[in-house]
Amino acid sequence: MSFEIPEDCRYLASHEWARREDGTVRVGISDFAQDELGDVVFVELPSEGDAVDAEAAFGVVESIKAVSDVYAPVSGTVVAANETLETEPELVNEDPYGDGWMIEIEPSDESEFDALLSPDEYENQIE
Repeated sequence: MSFEIPEDCRYLASHEWARREDGTVRVGISDFAQDELGDVVFVELPSEGDAVDAEAAFGVVESIKAVSDVYAPVSGTVVAANETLETEPELVNEDPYGDGWMIEIEPSDESEFDALLSPDEYENQIE
């Protein structure tokens, strides 16, 4: 089975993706991660203004199979959280790189983004 791995994203080994967007970094979980979790039933996210640290948990995804922490790819300040997921957590399954995004971070250190896994490195990890 092949999973969607967008070329415009970077990845964490824990299956989060990060995409640069006009000075912020948008974050969600990968297609592989949502498939492994199964149907997502609840998503807990930080609030706007919260500080997050690279590789530290910022939220929780609960599925019919498991409860999993979600980790920040970069350190910084949360500038947006996808509130739609409160009422439509299934978007994480249906559109993990689009409407199922989780948070946007204003990064405090741009170099952290560059240290993330490339699409090819991530693909090799999940094969």
